[in-house]
Amino acid sequence: MKYLDEFRDPALAEQLLKQIRQAATRPWVIMDVCGGQTHSLLRYGIESALGDVVELIHGPGCPVCVTPASILDAAHRLALRSDVILASFGDMLRVPGSCESLLDIRARGGHVRIVYSPLDAIEIAKTHPDKQIVFLAVGFETTAPATALAVLQAAALGLENFSLLVSHVCVLPAMESIMLSPHNRVQGFLAAGHACTISGGQPYKTFVDRFSIPVAITGFEPVDLLLGIHNVVQQLESGSAQLSNCYARSVSNSGNQPAQQAIDRVYQLVDQQWRGLGMIAQSGLELREPYRGFDAASRFGLDNVSTESATPTCLSADVLSGRIKPPQCPHFGNTCSPERPLGAPMVSSEGACAAYFRYQSMSSESASGRK
Repeated sequence: MKYLDEFRDPALAEQLLKQIRQAATRPWVIMDVCGGQTHSLLRYGIESALGDVVELIHGPGCPVCVTPASILDAAHRLALRSDVILASFGDMLRVPGSCESLLDIRARGGHVRIVYSPLDAIEIAKTHPDKQIVFLAVGFETTAPATALAVLQAAALGLENFSLLVSHVCVLPAMESIMLSPHNRVQGFLAAGHACTISGGQPYKTFVDRFSIPVAITGFEPVDLLLGIHNVVQQLESGSAQLSNCYARSVSNSGNQPAQQAIDRVYQLVDQQWRGLGMIAQSGLELREPYRGFDAASRFGLDNVSTESATPTCLSADVLSGRIKPPQCPHFGNTCSPERPLGAPMVSSEGACAAYFRYQSMSSESASGRK
């Protein structure tokens, strides 16, 4: 904890806030692409403190939010089978598919088990040889190594009752999609430190060179984020575009080589559907041929599951692409709340809508208490 104290140091944070305000001669638009960063920016009041000099907008950095409804509907079908136990991280249970959530499915008798690691699903498969165990594999580069290792372990053990329903996505193609959009307003990025810990900084250097836009790799503590924002503002003011690693205690240029090797061994890049954002080229992962037998969609004939969202009024696409902030949605806090969500960004612990709902409510309560 002492090590983290310096990254939560109020005096240093205040100094950085002052430096950012002094450096900015005009308002700049900076996007974070990590749900954890979004929550920290709101939790620590950074967004409101810089509101007149930096517009912080929030991109598709929540893996739960971008998992397509078709994947969730496929998971629902599997969970309702008598021969299947569906294993999932807990934050996926309340995310709506086209009609229902996994929580609804479990209430209807579906076999849904919360796990904390895909290796937990391996253990369930070993102890329930009479059941097919399917792990709902979602997430960015941060979770893909663990599911790759689970596949390798299942192969080594000869487990024939274990498979994955895969919806892994990669961060950089989504950032490229945002830059290529005719609606793009982003002038600089805060890159997700945990994803860069796996991939390394080098791929982001290629992105910076291609689009001539500054990118700062940051962590999640207040000082981490302020260092990243300060760096990007300085670059924008000077007209430069570079990759800056403001999270060097975790991120190296080459990244986590063993994790990358596990991903490359088990998965290959494919075009991927993102919820709210559509198809993004070469942004997803699918199992390579030697491990295709562990693909639940193929095993259970779910390859052609295609659904439309049952909540067309949800403006998640605008939120995830940074075109609007959650409070600008007419449903925010009215017909859409964490208890009755219209879409995934209000459900997920990393969702932007959930962040605004939680921390704006806390700010209002604090203000009321001071009166």
